[in-house]
Amino acid sequence: MLEVIDGLGWCGTKEQTYLNALHLSKHFEVHLALAFGHREMIERLKGKVELKFYEVDNGSKRRFNIKNYLRLYQIVKEGNYDVLIANSSWSLNYVIGILPFLKKKPKIIALRRSGFTPSFFSKHLKYRFADKIVVVSKKVAEHLINIGFFPEKIVVIESGIDLSRFKPSEELREEYRKRLGLGKEHKVFVNVANWQPWRKGQDTLLEVFSWVVKKHKNLKLLLVGKDTDSEQARKLIKSFNLENHTIALGYREDVEKILQAGDYFVLTSRSEGIAGSLLQAMACGKVVLSTLAGGIGEYLIDGFNGFSAQVDNKEEIAQKLEKMINISKEEYSRLSENAINTAKNYSIETNIKKWVDLINSLSD
Repeated sequence: MLEVIDGLGWCGTKEQTYLNALHLSKHFEVHLALAFGHREMIERLKGKVELKFYEVDNGSKRRFNIKNYLRLYQIVKEGNYDVLIANSSWSLNYVIGILPFLKKKPKIIALRRSGFTPSFFSKHLKYRFADKIVVVSKKVAEHLINIGFFPEKIVVIESGIDLSRFKPSEELREEYRKRLGLGKEHKVFVNVANWQPWRKGQDTLLEVFSWVVKKHKNLKLLLVGKDTDSEQARKLIKSFNLENHTIALGYREDVEKILQAGDYFVLTSRSEGIAGSLLQAMACGKVVLSTLAGGIGEYLIDGFNGFSAQVDNKEEIAQKLEKMINISKEEYSRLSENAINTAKNYSIETNIKKWVDLINSLSD
């Protein structure tokens, strides 16, 4: 089988592609088609999964580069694959672009990770060619089924997290608080999301955080993810007078360690699939707050394993932040333990069992 991913950099989609390729290789012969120079993926998978390079990533122009399609076509033709997995919307574009020219038609699995409603053209020119469409939450599945988006093709397989990497560690907590210049007096919130305010809601987060720090001067907010240290991000931070309360870390490969430095995790997304970063924080035992975007409400239960708020409800988010700041040690421990137990249901091992069943069913 061939996993296909497009673009460079790292995000939830890349994380899941990496984990799936690595763990599915224990059950099938798995290759991964990716962009030239994808450093993060190469470092993680070299010598573990066979890598096939097809895409020159030069921004939006890559989408119209015929050579990218030709290279992928050659890879698929020579590989004689039984199954192709398109891990993103544009990966599916590449696959659909070469499909008419293949003599052997492999089974195609397409992924949809968010709850955005697909366009008419996306539905009929792309997804109708997929044999199965994997979505990462029941809520996204329900939405797609309700709008008649190929209900017979939809399969729910939640994203998996690596519990060997994301787990509580008091030792790392002390080490990384020192590295980041955080004192014992600081109460630290962590947000892990690439800088996409229109989707990840960092504008809402910063505005609400600016309200709360007026009352609690010892608060710190760590922003982790691509471009969170960009000029655009810094301007927004400055506009809310949060320069002394925010540490913009940008893209980091030690997210599991930075999470340990925090006391709390906060996510104010407007759109999500299953929100892997939230589950990772829960696995680390953090008390979390998230908006109920996408499928988050399927596992985050307010007052049981964290706190929740409606999307863009700034007053509710502020109230929950106050609640988190003032909880007792006993309440923190209860929420933390419940969060850890919840995250165990989303292990990569559980995820892969479902993938293996799906792939085997395609050959039945």
